[in-house]
Amino acid sequence: MPRSHRVAVLGGGSFGTVIANIVACNGHRVALWGRNVERVATINEKHENTDYLPGYHLDSRLRATTSLADAVTDTDIVFVAVPSASFREIVRAVYSLVSPQTLLVSLTKGIEPGGFRLMSDILREEMPNNPRAVLSGPNLASEIAAGHVTGSVVASDSDALNEQLHDLLHSERFLVYASRDMYGVELGGALKNVYAILAGLGASLAFGENTVGMLLTRALAEMSRFAVQMGANPLTFLGLAGVGDLFVTCSSPLSRNYRIGFAVGSGESLTAALEGMDQVAEGINTLALLKAEADRRAVHMPLVNGLYGILHEQRPVSEIFSDMMSREQARDVEFVVGESRPAQSARRNG
Repeated sequence: MPRSHRVAVLGGGSFGTVIANIVACNGHRVALWGRNVERVATINEKHENTDYLPGYHLDSRLRATTSLADAVTDTDIVFVAVPSASFREIVRAVYSLVSPQTLLVSLTKGIEPGGFRLMSDILREEMPNNPRAVLSGPNLASEIAAGHVTGSVVASDSDALNEQLHDLLHSERFLVYASRDMYGVELGGALKNVYAILAGLGASLAFGENTVGMLLTRALAEMSRFAVQMGANPLTFLGLAGVGDLFVTCSSPLSRNYRIGFAVGSGESLTAALEGMDQVAEGINTLALLKAEADRRAVHMPLVNGLYGILHEQRPVSEIFSDMMSREQARDVEFVVGESRPAQSARRNG
């Protein structure tokens, strides 16, 4: 008989809610933590997160709470689904509330402001004795809630942990795959947000399908080029956490980052576009951090440089797109099987 887990999901937004409900529907006890008192009360009373996922019924085994201690005490798995800007603060608060055996899983696709640390780095620094993993992929919360078949990737350095998370989350409509490249999976989830903004800009200019195809493949080349410099496996970017997530977020108006790009490309200021969002668009923060790190490591990323020029240097959208495409390297496929390449520097030695 499968083991029953005691699970907490920290973050009452759309993705935290659907993951919590998937776990509950699979027969486990789940506590969903959030700061908003009214939202928590509504979830408990109506079994629905009316703010973010109206009409999506939540299983009775899911309960919401505003108390972090109440949510995580006596749990064996904790998912963290808060914005990157508050991730460290929440993890720090959890440290004294859970045992060293509690598995910590990041659902956040972002980079910590003020440096270049992904969420797994924060988990390692703040809770070094706990096992950790990440979950990423083409996972639009509203489509999961609508019952569309979705694939996701769990990644850790342990096959046993990956199997445990597979059994916890896998269902007929939420398919879970495994990876040992935790950093690559996490980088894919963070970096694609930048290119989703760029895709939204392109959509506002009515780009043709040829241009869209070129944009997506050059974005994938940039992502994998940068990731290898950071110590990730480039082949990871051919999977769900790479090309899968990139395609979805660069082609769907459901993506917050895509909507930001579309608004700016339509003449709206970045400030106004951000004010109109009901949840955090991680790509804006990621863009500045990614450009700084790529410049420091001398990684060729013309799409990132061009987007940064649009959003932060007031360069015209039409001018930048032409500039970005014409200045891209001539090499098509960045990594070819069997071809010798210079040794890449590991991310921690950078």
